[in-house]
Amino acid sequence: MVKSRVISGIDVGSSKVVSLIAQYDELEDKISVTGVGTVPSKGVRKGQIVDIDEAASAVIESVEQAERMAGYGIKSAYVNIGGGHIDSRNSNGVVAVADPSGEISGSDIERVIDAARAVSLPESREILHVIPKEYKVDGETQVKDPKGMSGVRLEVETHLITGSVTAVKNIQKAVSEVGVRPQGLVFSGLASSMAILSDTERELGVVLVDIGAGTTSIVVYVEGSIAHSSVLPIGSKNVTNDIAAGLRVSLDSAEKIKVMLGERKKKSRTDENPEADELDLKAYGVEEGDRKVSEKTLAEGIIKPRLNEILTMVGMNLADSNVAGKTPSGIVLTGGGALCVGAVESARRMLSLPTRLGIPRGVSGLIDDVNTPVFASSVGLLIYAAQSHPDSKESWSPSRLISRFRGGLPVKGLIGRASELFKKILP
Repeated sequence: MVKSRVISGIDVGSSKVVSLIAQYDELEDKISVTGVGTVPSKGVRKGQIVDIDEAASAVIESVEQAERMAGYGIKSAYVNIGGGHIDSRNSNGVVAVADPSGEISGSDIERVIDAARAVSLPESREILHVIPKEYKVDGETQVKDPKGMSGVRLEVETHLITGSVTAVKNIQKAVSEVGVRPQGLVFSGLASSMAILSDTERELGVVLVDIGAGTTSIVVYVEGSIAHSSVLPIGSKNVTNDIAAGLRVSLDSAEKIKVMLGERKKKSRTDENPEADELDLKAYGVEEGDRKVSEKTLAEGIIKPRLNEILTMVGMNLADSNVAGKTPSGIVLTGGGALCVGAVESARRMLSLPTRLGIPRGVSGLIDDVNTPVFASSVGLLIYAAQSHPDSKESWSPSRLISRFRGGLPVKGLIGRASELFKKILP
């Protein structure tokens, strides 16, 4: 038995491309990060590739960085996918148990999930994940894993996450240009939730809000299962644009100011030291002008209104999804946008729910390089890869991993027929 295997993930975002390589110890169920590569993103806008050549060059640079750090190359990787084209819906499936006098087997679970998967979709869309929410055995509800139970009728309620066929092909092509096989595509919000949320939060009900540069992903868990997922076409880059327009500086300088202000807020409290309210932009690497600005004016007058707008859209999305009152664990903010000054306070105020900052967990090794909300989706890809079968070519969802059939296929019959065919062909 192989004790450990190499796993990897490539996070192609609107602001950065991150490649992570890790060793997964299957016996100890431990992920150790060995390589990290981070480069500015190119050819990606609002989570979608708009220039494959530029996106591929950024992926190449990122993968090479990670490989040099790890000391070995990778042949395949799980890749995140996001953007406004992501959509979700719920679907039900019903089948008769193959052996009513026996037990429900893995093949029965596979068939009922396939039945739920058989929904009518436009040709321009494809299913990314089929995530079981609840099984029913002969009318008995809230069954998490029916395998081994007795029953005649098996039902499942699933959550389907779909994406644009064009977006899927573009992301696969950009990664394939590097010589890395896309082992599977993972919705970025789902990946982030795997790295951030605890089992208790999922069971009680929680909302994950991943504020990226170009988009904001929303994933809602109710009673341990995903009840709603969505992507909003707005992110922290809108905050950067507002700072650039308000202070009349370049976008690069505005990004520096946004990041610096978030870090500065952790270290000092300007309400206790009024003199600390003044910011000397030139001292922070901003070359445009040598003027000083008020930190309070910057935070309250420019950044806060845009954060409030983003979170208001999140609140409207949650209201439309009928999950109000089902998430007592509150909001978990992650992604680069969660580090904006006042983001947690704004979420707590605008959504009227307890809010915390989500830090990735579940990995060891080079954790100092990824121990920040910026790498939530990237770390989630490693966790997803660890839970996936190493030889699987399909993008399995975590729930399908549980229900994947591990035996009972007529292997001997298939091998026997193949051998007979070869005997007839060979002299």
